[in-house]
Amino acid sequence: MIFVDTNVFLRFILEDNDKQSKEARSLFELASEGKAIVFTSLVVFFEIYWLFKGLFKKNKDEVCVIFRNLMEMKFLIFAERGIFEKAIDIYQKTNLDLEDSYNLAYAKLNKATEFKTFDKILFKRFKETK
Repeated sequence: MIFVDTNVFLRFILEDNDKQSKEARSLFELASEGKAIVFTSLVVFFEIYWLFKGLFKKNKDEVCVIFRNLMEMKFLIFAERGIFEKAIDIYQKTNLDLEDSYNLAYAKLNKATEFKTFDKILFKRFKETK
């Protein structure tokens, strides 16, 4: 099994370094053909988010397109996929950041009956989705 780090996804998405971009594409092609098993972590996806929002100044819609495209890579093993996909939906439809969207999705999918936070907007969203 091959762990895929943030920079591999960045080279794949940005195609800004010929050698590394080709290597990333080759890895994902092998995985899509069942010739390699690839996996990643939630931290990697949040690093991608922070880089695209901060450094690359992508807007919410652009970030959602990037993540929806990555989530289409069904060969990519990612334990939190279901929660993260729901978080992307919440993020796109609300004024919440991705971190808060993830926490809301996590709480809902784990059947939280209460959500303790001092963030009034986040608390309101929790109450709205009951």
